[in-house]
Amino acid sequence: MPDDVPRLSPPVADVLGEPWVQRRIALAPSPDYGAEPEAVLVHHRETTTSRRAVLYLHGFTDYFFQTAHAERWAAAGFDFYALDLRLSGRAIGERSRPGDVRDLRHHDEEIGVALAAIRADGHEQILLLGHSTGGLIAVSWADRHPGEVDAIVLNSPWFDHNGPWVERVVLTALIRVIARWLPSVVVGHLEPPYGRYLHASTGGTWDYDLGWKPFEGFPARAGMSASVRNEHARLAHGLAVDVPVLLCCSTRSASPSSPTAEELRTADCVLDVRHMVERAPLVGPDVTIVQVDGGIHDLALSPQPARDAYEQAVIDWATARLAASPTGAA
Repeated sequence: MPDDVPRLSPPVADVLGEPWVQRRIALAPSPDYGAEPEAVLVHHRETTTSRRAVLYLHGFTDYFFQTAHAERWAAAGFDFYALDLRLSGRAIGERSRPGDVRDLRHHDEEIGVALAAIRADGHEQILLLGHSTGGLIAVSWADRHPGEVDAIVLNSPWFDHNGPWVERVVLTALIRVIARWLPSVVVGHLEPPYGRYLHASTGGTWDYDLGWKPFEGFPARAGMSASVRNEHARLAHGLAVDVPVLLCCSTRSASPSSPTAEELRTADCVLDVRHMVERAPLVGPDVTIVQVDGGIHDLALSPQPARDAYEQAVIDWATARLAASPTGAA
């Protein structure tokens, strides 16, 4: 990689255990993020002979731990990489405020380093896989960086604010003003029912680090919230993503604050799937929508058979679309 690309550390064992390794990305010093900000690139060590790779971008108050989903991609012939973005998961420093990202575009730096590393590993086709906020980051980034990836899969992307008109319009305007002067001021939070449903300690299926993905989430701060709403506005006016996009989401949504037990098992209890479906055509000219019956917000963590339906749909689509692309001949 060029000397001006921020440095990637040698691979070391990851907290997930074998066959997972991580490499730390030293980001450019910034008054917003301290003297030594980092992101972390996680990689499935057991590589295939495929030229294809997936780069996963997680959501807000999240990090990569979905190894069963990654292994489905690996079994289908895709090398799997995941980014813990700055101030998230493995990249949370001792003196940092988790999630206090002032502008989603700042993630361009670590995405660029990760893509350079994946290409340096010999991969010629790269699929970007974004969940929730990571889905918004993925399409915004791809719109501004045409030709850098070959396809995009979106897992319940955050395409609009899930709230009443007064929050969507009046509060958004107020947050934008606050963000100019006090970007770290807390302006919101996540509701805990979804996280409690997921985690093994409260009866769920999945075990993950509650320090990196707490039930109540990290505080939503003004800078990050204003940036998200700015990207929502850009999307509302239409993007021009130049690669095939597959958008997957549940068939229904439910209240984030007071879902029933059945809704937690079978619906998106974080975002409104109507926003995803309505705004999908605004991403670019080649967008396919798949709604998964019984899917939850992170479709890769859904109960069966919804999880299997989602994974089969994305892998079938990705395999077919990459094979049909100009660089798809093996």
